[in-house]
Amino acid sequence: MEEDRQEQLVELFAPQPDAELAPDVMGELQSMLRLHSIAPQELFYKWESYSLKMGADETRLDLNTARAFKTDLFESLERENRSKVHTRPGTDKRTAAGATPRNAVKNSGDVFGMLDGVVPHTPSRRGANGVEGSSLKRKAGAQTPETWKVNGEARSTPLHPTSGPRDAHDESAKPTSFTNRPNAGQVIETLNQQLGCPDAPIVPPAEPRVKLTANTDLKKFGYRPMAMHLSEASEVLDDRIDEFAAAVQAHHNYPDSAFGSAASQDTSEVIAVGRIASDSPDGRLNRASLVLETSRRVGAGLRVPLKVDAVPSFEFFPGQIVALRGVNASGDYFSVKEILSMPLLPVPASRAAALDAHRKRLAGLDAMDEDGVRSDPPPLTILIGAGPYTADDNLDYQPLHELCDRAAATYADVLVLTGPLLDVEHPLVAAGDIDLPADVEVDEDGATLTTAFRGIISPMLQRLASAVPSITILLVPSVRDAISRHVSWPQEQLTGRKELGLPRQVKLLSNPVTVSLNEIIVGVSAQDILSELRQSETFGPQPKNSNLFARLSRHVVEQRHFFPLFPPLERRRGIVTLAGADGDAAAGDDDGDDDDDAHGNADLVVHSTGAMLDTSYLKLGEWLNVRPDVLILPSSLPPFAKVVESVLVINPGTLSKRKAPGSYARISLYAHTPTSQGEVAGAGAGAGAGAGAGASAASAAEGAEGTVAVEGTEGAAADDNANDNDDMIAHRVFERARVDVIRI
Repeated sequence: MEEDRQEQLVELFAPQPDAELAPDVMGELQSMLRLHSIAPQELFYKWESYSLKMGADETRLDLNTARAFKTDLFESLERENRSKVHTRPGTDKRTAAGATPRNAVKNSGDVFGMLDGVVPHTPSRRGANGVEGSSLKRKAGAQTPETWKVNGEARSTPLHPTSGPRDAHDESAKPTSFTNRPNAGQVIETLNQQLGCPDAPIVPPAEPRVKLTANTDLKKFGYRPMAMHLSEASEVLDDRIDEFAAAVQAHHNYPDSAFGSAASQDTSEVIAVGRIASDSPDGRLNRASLVLETSRRVGAGLRVPLKVDAVPSFEFFPGQIVALRGVNASGDYFSVKEILSMPLLPVPASRAAALDAHRKRLAGLDAMDEDGVRSDPPPLTILIGAGPYTADDNLDYQPLHELCDRAAATYADVLVLTGPLLDVEHPLVAAGDIDLPADVEVDEDGATLTTAFRGIISPMLQRLASAVPSITILLVPSVRDAISRHVSWPQEQLTGRKELGLPRQVKLLSNPVTVSLNEIIVGVSAQDILSELRQSETFGPQPKNSNLFARLSRHVVEQRHFFPLFPPLERRRGIVTLAGADGDAAAGDDDGDDDDDAHGNADLVVHSTGAMLDTSYLKLGEWLNVRPDVLILPSSLPPFAKVVESVLVINPGTLSKRKAPGSYARISLYAHTPTSQGEVAGAGAGAGAGAGAGASAASAAEGAEGTVAVEGTEGAAADDNANDNDDMIAHRVFERARVDVIRI
């Protein structure tokens, strides 16, 4: 039993899959398990919560950190136990029955809430929209601090809040002031450092240096969510297996007779293509719970256990499409003898004439020589930020303000912002405690979350657009965006450009989306696939690639999908909502997890939101003809930039953490050098250039809502003539792009 617990601790807490925990750290973890009588998995969840609270980038599991975590865990459980002992059912958790609400007396003089706004200077229990505790308030100058309410109890708080509901009982981690943040502007990681960091131009470009093309049909994302039919969902999952089977057969040049069903008893070897799944009750994948789900056409949709003892190594996750060579002699399980490599999509390429045209665009009309082409055009500057954009204790959005200032100071060409922008999981947004700037004209009776977006976030983008008129701002939403009417992934772009107050430089895109910036094909998804793959993946005995981030990124590239995980993980920290007036959770979960401790407030309950996938439309997340040049996958994992299978994969990190500033990424993309014979892509490697890479690419145009108009689909060939394939040149962006991950 003790050995099993040690193995689980190593699997969960080891920094690298093949690493071991230090003996003193292992001793501290085992001590916490015995002291609090909790399982290793639950201890790991609490460690993740502690890491996010302290800052995931700076928190490394060593002896000192383990002891600090042990102390924090002990104090949090003590607070929870005290609250349970001193709280009676049906009473407020913070005040005993009959106790005087002192904050209310001190601030308003309304001891029992009887005045309720009738007497002047007495705060009302009802907000502007008639709902208690959910009003949008206007920021004012030096006035008496107002009160915000939880379950009807008034609490004194400044008009510019410095502590949110999650931090009410959290004394172990103080929020970091953004103004006094340490290491601002520090470069965390650099890729292709030999390219050098370019200087900012003296003046902004007169014209946009980017030709934007949507390689995704945005209209298809306007489906009706929460209307999924089981038959449609099963067909989507089944067709994906058949498509991969055809690709594997074409790639390895196998005859039809070599393929068969893994569920059929047979003494001869067959190649089986199917989906990895788990048969464990909790859905966790391990060596013992591996099963292969077959397609209905080949295996009648049956699932068969897998025995992988004969293979030297394996890397599996739920939903992964694999091709396995083996035999099912007994009919009870499929014995795997070889894991076949999955074919990759071709690299993107463009015609030489198209690359020359993009090079001229980068040079600008005022910087050309007598031949009409500048020899050394300045590189393209792309800034990437991912939500959340403000800390949990305020809605000032200082990190986003700083990022916009950086974009204006460097005259950036492109700013990519992925959601959530107005995060539905933010404590102040969930509680309705939103302060609007004093200069925002709003009807308080009709104030909505759109009003909050227009008053807080839109002015920053408007100032940036005024300072750099040539900039292109790409807005990719998240399922956690409170202003999005589309709640499932794949997700429709934000709507209501006029209501949101966005400038014309902002392009509203879907989640996920594939666009072309000049010749560069960029894929973006705001759904955190990397962290979910990290928790779902199983391997043995050792993975082929010991680098976690490269291995997770390769899964995405190999599966040709922005979210290849199925089913997704259950969310363990969801929307923060207020408890009911009687002290019970209004609609909280009853799983018994220590969710209150994660938020630092016993009166906040947690709802599991899940990944919110709409299975019937998962095909909208597939890559069609080519790999992207740049793949942007924001994640809660530490930020990184890596080249995986000729794809530049970037995780910029979140711009703001719960209690501390985060990071962003900057791409300095140098222009493609003149055509050389060594870069000519053959018909197999680059015949399928992106829609924006060739001369037939659709030009970007602004639609009715400011979205990018589409005249083609992703991966459209540059030309139908086979003779033109000899003129195709691979983009090789990973060789001419410098990527810096920077602390905000």
